[in-house]
This record gives sequence, structure tokens and C-alpha cells, in this order.
Amino acid sequence: MPGAMNVISDYTKEIPMLANQPSFLNGWRLTALISAALLAAAATAAFMAPAPVDGARSVIRLTARTSVVLFLLAFTASSLWLLAPSAATQWLRQNRRYIGVSFAASHFIHAGAIIALSQLDYLVFMQLNNIVAFVAGGLAYLFIALMTLTSFDRPAALAGPRIWRWLHTAGAWYIWMSFALNFGKRVVISPVYWLPVGVVLLALFIRIAAFRRKSAVIQQTA
Repeated sequence: MPGAMNVISDYTKEIPMLANQPSFLNGWRLTALISAALLAAAATAAFMAPAPVDGARSVIRLTARTSVVLFLLAFTASSLWLLAPSAATQWLRQNRRYIGVSFAASHFIHAGAIIALSQLDYLVFMQLNNIVAFVAGGLAYLFIALMTLTSFDRPAALAGPRIWRWLHTAGAWYIWMSFALNFGKRVVISPVYWLPVGVVLLALFIRIAAFRRKSAVIQQTA
């Protein structure tokens, strides 16, 4: 395995860093910037809606889109770097944790809008949800909460590398499956949902291609 990792390192070591990159585009400052933008966009969507119920539903739709984009960026970060090493994919890989926490911020705003809808119009809320959605969504949010918590150094150290790896692997794939199913079941409502379904499936193919590339490297060094 060390030999395989050395080959991968040699394959990517000549990648240049992004020139004159502002510090706020890295680390926790990036998370703060994205989270502030999400809050501003959600507040604008709610304010521009003709009624509070419409505002809640607009925020739900908005954050569903921002959540899937942020999640898939984090989900494919390492794979994109392995398949297409460049300054951009290196930046993405280095900031994967902070983009992942930004995804959590987006999805918790999403949860807040869902709760607001349940308070504003319970009948509409129940028409859009069922017991399966509650259970599946609840498990997804449990994974998101635990993955976010262990994205910080001290909780990650307390969990240990084995639990951390299991949690982030199982959680990532469960969340990916949740997006695939939730967008997929809406294709019958409108063909526009083929676009997010295609993007979610593309992320799967990127992960598979990266796994095959890594496996080939390991076989070369075995």
C-alpha cells in the first residue's frame, strides 16, 4: 500500500497551487462564507414569496439544490483529484471537509424550512411527506449531524480512525442514495428532475472510475 500511495503522490506532485488565492476561499473561512451566502439566499427567497407558506416551500426547493451541489463536490473531491489532477481539483480536495460542513449548514436550513412549513400549513406538509420520508430523512440527518461533529479535530480524535472512517463512508453513501431516490421519484412529476438525477449518477461514475484507477495503481506496485 505505501508503494501505491507513492505512485499516486508522484502522479500528482507537479500540480501547481492556485495563484494569489484569497485566504477566505480556504478552511473554515470558506465554510463561513458559504453559510452566510446560504442564509442570505434563503432569507431573500422567503421575503420575495407572496405568502409565508410559499416562502417556506421556496427555501425548501432552494436548499435542496444547494445541498446536492455542496454534497457532491465533497463526495467527489478526492476522486476528481485522482482522475484529473489540477490546481482546481487539489483545492477541492484540500477543502473537502469545509465544503462538507457547508453542505450540513445548507441541509439544516432545509430542515428549518420544512419545520416552518409544518407550522404554517400542516395539511400541505403532510401531503408532501409520509412515515417512510420521516424515518429515512431522520436517519440522513443523524448521519449529517454525526459527520459534521466529527469534522472537528477533537470529536474526530475521540471517535478514533476506525469509527470515523465507517461513519463518513456509510454516511456519505447513505446521503448519496437519499438524493438519488428523492430526485428520482420526482422524474414522473416533471422531466426537469432528470438533470439532478443525471448529476447524482455522474458522481457515482466518478467514484467508480477513481476506485478503478486506484486499484490499477495498487496492482502495479504489488
